[in-house]
Amino acid sequence: MRFAATAQTDELFNQLETGPDGLNETHVENSRNKYGNNQVTHGKKVSLPRRITKAFINPFTAILLCLAIVSTFTDIILAGTGEADPTAVIIITTMVLISGILRFIQESRSDRAAENLMKMIKTTTNVRRQETGNQEIPLKDVVVGDIVQLAAGDMIPADMRIIKAKDLFISQSALTGESTPVEKIVTAVQNDEALTEIPNLAFMGSNVISGSATGVVVATGDSTIFGEMAKSVSNKPVQTSFEKGVNSVSWLLIRFMLIMVPIVLFINGFAKGDWMQATLFALSVAVGLTPEMLPMIVTTCLAKGAVAMSREKTVIKNLNSIQNLGSIDILCTDKTGTLTQDKVVLLYHLNIHGQEDTRVLRHAFLNSYYQTGLKNLMDIAIIQKTQEEQNSVDELRGLASKFTKIDEIPFDFERRRMSVVVTNGKTQMITKGAVEEMLAVCRFAEYEGKVEPLTEDIKAYILKKVEDLNEDGMRVIAVAQKSNPSPVGAFSVADESNMVLMGYLAFLDPPKESTAAAIKALKEYGVGVKILTGDNDKVTRCVCHQVGLPVDKIVLGSDLEEMSDEALGEAVEEITVFAKLSPQQKARVITALRNNGHSVGYMGDGINDAAAMKASDVGISVDTAVDIAKESADVILLEKDLMVLEKGIIEGRKTYANMIKYIKMTASSNFGNMFSVLVASAFLPFLPMLPIQLILLNLIYDFSCTAIPWDNVDKEYLAVPRKWDASSVGKFMVWIGPTSSVFDITTYLLMYFVICPSMFGGLLFTQLTDPAMQVLYIAVFQAGWFVESMWTQTLVIHMIRTPKIPFIQSRASALLTLLSFTGIAALTAIPFTRLGAYIGVAPLPVAFFPWLALTVFLYMVIVNVFKRIFVKRYGELL
Repeated sequence: MRFAATAQTDELFNQLETGPDGLNETHVENSRNKYGNNQVTHGKKVSLPRRITKAFINPFTAILLCLAIVSTFTDIILAGTGEADPTAVIIITTMVLISGILRFIQESRSDRAAENLMKMIKTTTNVRRQETGNQEIPLKDVVVGDIVQLAAGDMIPADMRIIKAKDLFISQSALTGESTPVEKIVTAVQNDEALTEIPNLAFMGSNVISGSATGVVVATGDSTIFGEMAKSVSNKPVQTSFEKGVNSVSWLLIRFMLIMVPIVLFINGFAKGDWMQATLFALSVAVGLTPEMLPMIVTTCLAKGAVAMSREKTVIKNLNSIQNLGSIDILCTDKTGTLTQDKVVLLYHLNIHGQEDTRVLRHAFLNSYYQTGLKNLMDIAIIQKTQEEQNSVDELRGLASKFTKIDEIPFDFERRRMSVVVTNGKTQMITKGAVEEMLAVCRFAEYEGKVEPLTEDIKAYILKKVEDLNEDGMRVIAVAQKSNPSPVGAFSVADESNMVLMGYLAFLDPPKESTAAAIKALKEYGVGVKILTGDNDKVTRCVCHQVGLPVDKIVLGSDLEEMSDEALGEAVEEITVFAKLSPQQKARVITALRNNGHSVGYMGDGINDAAAMKASDVGISVDTAVDIAKESADVILLEKDLMVLEKGIIEGRKTYANMIKYIKMTASSNFGNMFSVLVASAFLPFLPMLPIQLILLNLIYDFSCTAIPWDNVDKEYLAVPRKWDASSVGKFMVWIGPTSSVFDITTYLLMYFVICPSMFGGLLFTQLTDPAMQVLYIAVFQAGWFVESMWTQTLVIHMIRTPKIPFIQSRASALLTLLSFTGIAALTAIPFTRLGAYIGVAPLPVAFFPWLALTVFLYMVIVNVFKRIFVKRYGELL
């Protein structure tokens, strides 16, 4: 590419074995064999088996599958004749299947929606070849040495050297982040700067804004800058905060299991002497400690969030990214095309004192409207601004019909200005162009309302005003006029003299309308915003000022290059804006933030943003992004309204809140139950509950929990980012779990010494001699604990879903309330049914229920007390 930039055209043609008429078919094949197809390799499609595996295998389902395998051996393969019972295996396998199928369907839908968006790159380009002349060919068929014709709106199909150009402006923002289109020229240049700074080279992934050109292809496919960037995007998956959290909670539950299960096994084995029964019971304890529905609840929470966001015109490509979106405390964002509109607008039309002046806009409009060359972005911006203001400003109304064009002097890159001559009774030459070149042709200036000679002092005053506008990130051109010019023959460049400078036009890539409101909303939800852009610092500072983002200091890519990882780790905490960054520097900033313990989102739209998206916890792409940016993203916003980010973060936090509710309440409740079982196993002469009863209890309780994804979440909880904290789950289990054990033990005592003896003439279990009476005694005892466990376990959902007073200050959703009380009613009825007889429980006497009511009431009071102590000690409940 550097050789192409410095070589003369003939020398370049010889090197590439081509010519002005392009390649012949033989040369095309030779070039394709030598340099390859014009295809960038990135993002291989994930195969169906891998997608299925990803949907079904995660830490929680792995625990359940292990238990299902063990249960298959103990309950079916090793069971005695006629004693095989597949119930536990069926229940566990069903949970895993429901969870996996839900996740697979939702992610497949999102993938299909994302694939439909990958239509950004133009599929054909205009190439000149010897046999066929100019023809449209697929982008992938372009080869090194092809002669390509470019016009406004075209994507650049490969890296190329410009050999002919007229008014050519190209947007390289997808590659460099620079918002202003760059001029491209034909002449060979000596330039040691970055390739993208060289003015006679054009690059794949950029596009023609205005003008026309012919170029010769120098590099294709993976050899282009675009291809190099695509290859540099790491395919190594970054473990997000969600995945880290899920793994840590999984290992916490496994550790509890590894401690509890052997203890239960040995206590029962030694106390009862039946090691097979003890093994079965220890296995049921393991199942009981595991939140079986967790994979399903987690997937349902995530899928619900994805569906809610789809209504906001947002594609969630990866289900986990919903929760990651809720956890972010820092959003890093590119500037061009994400915060800004990626277009040029006329912001100010000023006299030379920097005051708004309609005359300046009027003259600029006449110049832009009447020129016959290709109108560039600035001309279009001037015409649009005039059309917007003509309804309220009489002076601008009907300008096109009031003037007649006499002549024009077209723009060229040497003069960097253009002129038109118009008349409406009075003839005027109106010229606009680069400030320095305009000052060179002006002899006068409209200074303080009068036409004054352009002295050195006035010139210095003008340059200072322009410099101030440039400092604000604006691109400035000047407007001048001359009344009644008298050319010798036709108008020419020589007539651009003795002109009167009127004022300036200041252009900017403006922020999207929703940007300022979105940044303010994010701040209210505890999310800091940092700008990581490839654009220059002046433009970036101006945009930040417009959207209300304070900028004390800007770190440039050159500064960042010299920083150690430790120094960068300190800098990222203080600095809000990083400018002129390369793609890898953006990724480095994000990695530094994550290493500091932050959960980081990144929003961008160009190839230069793909590496940063991969490095972040959640990558967010906008509707106008290039395909590789969309491919690297986890979330794609289909509309320009950035306020959807706020909705996404709230949805993510609701998702997390409901997941952590289920984990904490189920893990603590199960731990309490298992702790109770441990105590009972040591002192009771029989099992407190049969394995099938434990599994059925868990199943009905889990059914009650299926509405948790739709539960209400307290507003206060949504106000700050939340992170997964396994230690918090452990503390919660140890604090809240044993409170249920206290009441389980009182229920044991009640059933063993009061309720059961009342049905057997006051006799305790050890005093009964009839085996049938002993079986009935055990069945009534187990029924009592079976029912009490369900009441306490289910009502605790309402106790610990909020730090507030339940049912009064904070209510569960109607669906959760309905399901939880339906579950209680269904399980309370089981001892009185044939199902109860099948699982080994017997009907309970009426005397049991007042005691149950007292137990439940006292339990709710105690849980509320412990809940308050827990919040006071650890800062939050969930």
